This record gives sequence, structure tokens and C-alpha cells, in this order.
Amino acid sequence: MFPLSQSLKFAAGGAIFTLTAAVHSPYADTMTQILGPVGPYAPIMSSVGNKRVVAFFVPGDGRCNVQAVFWNADDVDAKSAAGVRVSLNPAQTVSLDSSATETLTLKCGDSAESLSASDQQVAAK
Repeated sequence: MFPLSQSLKFAAGGAIFTLTAAVHSPYADTMTQILGPVGPYAPIMSSVGNKRVVAFFVPGDGRCNVQAVFWNADDVDAKSAAGVRVSLNPAQTVSLDSSATETLTLKCGDSAESLSASDQQVAAK
């Protein structure tokens, strides 16, 4: 039997491998879109403008504890990657802007049981 810390490392490695395999496509300019709603720990994957986004949530205290990572679409080494963590109440949203006119909105579902996304084009001001 493996010690708990070694099992957790194996699980984390498997999750990273799965996300990497799901994000890569035979077409360099495309990425699988998953806008949800998804349950806990399941990924939301989207492109917003020239950015790629992968997000998931962990439920806790009746809230969606969201983690999102975004990077430039042309950055194959993900050196431009940045992340954000936010805790949302049920039905609350957070917007991730790619530019002045493009945004991805993440919404915590009823009873913090799901997370969904919608991408929007916003009129320039």
C-alpha cells in the first residue's frame, strides 16, 4: 500500500495528465469547449479572445470555491499562465476578461452544486 502523500501525488499527476490530454487537439487553433454546468472538480474549458481558460470548483461552506488558470493561446509552454481563486455564493458570478470586449463569466449553481460558464462579446465603450 502507498502512503497517503504518495497516493495524492499520483492522483494529482493523473488529473494534470487528463486535463492536458483533453485540452490538446489535433488542430492547433482549437480547444475542446466545456461550458458546463459541471459538478465539483470537473473542468470548465474555454477560449476567450486570445486566452485559454481551465476552471473548476470545490464545494465548501455552501459556496463554490473556484480556481481558474488562463494563458495566451499561442503560448505552447504556458509561460504566460496565471491563476485566480474566488469563492462564490450560489447564483453569484465572476467575470474573467480577455480584452475590453471579450469576457468569460463563471456562475455558481443553486446550492453550490455546479459551475457553469458563458462567453460574451461586450460592445466597446
